[in-house]
Amino acid sequence: MNQASGVLAVFAVREETSPGRRVPEPRPTYRGEFQRDRDRVIHSTAFRRLVYKTQVFVNHEGDLYRTRLTHSLEVAQIARTLAGILSLNEYLVEAICLSHDLGHTPFGHAGQDALNRCMGDHGGFEHNLQSLRVVDELEEKYAAFPGLNLMYETREGILKHCSRANALGLGDLGRRFIEGLQPTMEAQLANLADEIAYNCHDIDDGLRAGLLDVDELCELEIFARQREAVLATYPGLCGRRLIHEIVRRIIGQLVDDVVDESRRRLTAAAPGSVDEVRAAGRPMAGFSASVARMHLDMKRFLMRHLYRHEHVRRMTARAWQTVTELFDAFTHDVQLMPRDFADAATRAGRDKGPAASFRVVADYIAGMTDRYAIREHERLFPVSGRA
Repeated sequence: MNQASGVLAVFAVREETSPGRRVPEPRPTYRGEFQRDRDRVIHSTAFRRLVYKTQVFVNHEGDLYRTRLTHSLEVAQIARTLAGILSLNEYLVEAICLSHDLGHTPFGHAGQDALNRCMGDHGGFEHNLQSLRVVDELEEKYAAFPGLNLMYETREGILKHCSRANALGLGDLGRRFIEGLQPTMEAQLANLADEIAYNCHDIDDGLRAGLLDVDELCELEIFARQREAVLATYPGLCGRRLIHEIVRRIIGQLVDDVVDESRRRLTAAAPGSVDEVRAAGRPMAGFSASVARMHLDMKRFLMRHLYRHEHVRRMTARAWQTVTELFDAFTHDVQLMPRDFADAATRAGRDKGPAASFRVVADYIAGMTDRYAIREHERLFPVSGRA
């Protein structure tokens, strides 16, 4: 059985028509294939590491801020709700959501940008591609194959973005980026759930950190409307309960709009299969025009007031320095890394050239948690101060 509840829509992904796994395996006895994918991700080492990886605030800044792990769980909850309502494959959408950030570096987007700069002459660094690399190659859990050997649609859904140059090296998995095809409905919902979760919860974390102000947030139509509705129902409500009530209602509004708009698009296009969803000229899942505008306003507000806040910018500068100096140190002397990475980098450099050796260094750094990266930097640069 490959669906958590109900009957699948004709345009949903079904395991019996999937291209399957790269290495064939016997079918599971009591689980569906996509449920097995979900379970493998949860039991992976990379998934556990997400608990100590930055969402916006560095891990050691506080215990109550979101991490990549809590973010991934929140994304999966939203996406699975959407998938259930639209009769899509809930286990597939959950597997995509739980694995979409497995390749993220320490220190969030700052770490990713720094590592991409370091790898600029050696293929660059994309965290979506790194997540795929984690599930395809880097996890060491099974005797019969490297990685987690996930289903085709799960692996495809991990690739929210991919450059054309990298897509050309991915075979069938990269075809949609080259030919302009759409991802599955399940992958589309995972992408939307990701946006809903990080925007709404970054507002919550920004308020908790004192970097955002409720009065400033009332510049946003979506926030102001929900705040007004909450206070009309609960006069005098304040503090954390007021904030949580506003944020949860914003999430509810966004989710409801995705359901309504996606149903409208599906009714108009009437796709009869996954292939017809892929061939559509636009996504079948999305926001209505008015809500898309409010959601974009929220993203722009967060960019101006949170992500470019002085406190976050200082953290970003420290993260950039930490990742860059670690990369320089390890590429100049791979023996500074643990033995298994040092040996892998040496073999890769000998067999395939410097770019392959540098990719192993990138794998090592990308797999670090925030606190491990800080410790490694202090070990190698004890005089340069805490990063």
